[in-house]
Amino acid sequence: MKNSGRTRKALITHYQQYPQLQIQDLFKYLHQSSFGCEHMVSSLETATDFIRKESECVRNNSALVDRLDGNYSRVHLSYLNRGLSPVTLGKLFFESAKIEPDGKENPEHKLSIAKELINEKLLPFSADEFDEAVKAWQAQGYPAVHHSDIFRNAYAPAYRVISNRFIPFLPLFAAIDKALEKGRVILAIEGGSASGKTTLSQILKDIYGCTVFHMDDFFLRPVQRTRERLAEVGGNIDRERFLEEVLIPLSKNEPVRYRRFDCATFELSPVTEVIPEKLTVIEGAYSMHPSLSEYYDISVFLDISPELQRQRIAVRNSPQFAERFYNEWIPLENVYFSQMQVKQRCSMRIEISE
Repeated sequence: MKNSGRTRKALITHYQQYPQLQIQDLFKYLHQSSFGCEHMVSSLETATDFIRKESECVRNNSALVDRLDGNYSRVHLSYLNRGLSPVTLGKLFFESAKIEPDGKENPEHKLSIAKELINEKLLPFSADEFDEAVKAWQAQGYPAVHHSDIFRNAYAPAYRVISNRFIPFLPLFAAIDKALEKGRVILAIEGGSASGKTTLSQILKDIYGCTVFHMDDFFLRPVQRTRERLAEVGGNIDRERFLEEVLIPLSKNEPVRYRRFDCATFELSPVTEVIPEKLTVIEGAYSMHPSLSEYYDISVFLDISPELQRQRIAVRNSPQFAERFYNEWIPLENVYFSQMQVKQRCSMRIEISE
């Protein structure tokens, strides 16, 4: 059956990491793998308050993130010692409870895999005892369960279950939270086509309520698209207008008045005025051009493999439009990344693997 190998590997790894787990701890792992954390979340305020209180007496855990067998992971509260704030973790926890409401995996398949491992002596439980426990859990409708006392005493579990869509960005969230303690923050998101820059900017907007500016709003106007300009490395964005209309006002903590490039008319839209929030995000390729990069407090490069990049572009675009990415835009981006050492100059790199 689909994902059987993944489930086998996940259960074996979990047992190796926590050899004193009991059957009910295994049920808890399988429940969280299937259903996430929605059963635990009543409100954002309550979730955040519990995190604050619990973090006061939590001990460090070497495994900051435990991947579950599904779309979720356990994030240990000791991640707060890396700079992640209780408020941000609370929001991630709360938002994760709303992920994929119709995509829950049935735990019965996972239980059948666990039974196979028990029969193969790869999990340390009695087959008869496991069967009886499964029948009782099944009769109740697979409810959430608590950790066993043995597991609690051995490992002092203190974590929150978070959607995997947030997991790659935990180091970035921690860096943002630390920087925000000192004042306003301007963050640049760089990376190639289809690397997830817009998706990340929306995640940040959902979590932080930040202001977002898109480099796509600063395409060159037709009159600017001279042979000389297009021959420049990183020259196919109106970085001069972006600097004047956005970055300089931001650096002075002033309102931003800028004009978006309209791809339908190839003209500039009327002036839009924005009063930036404490966190401002600049999203898009060419945002780390040397003439712009000095204005950022944090910069992150989303590093995607050519294979995954092509897969994403093929799914999102017609074959004809995808060819323009492959043959025109991606080569230009790659020259810019290489010659201007964009990846090396960013303060953080995040590998995008799925």
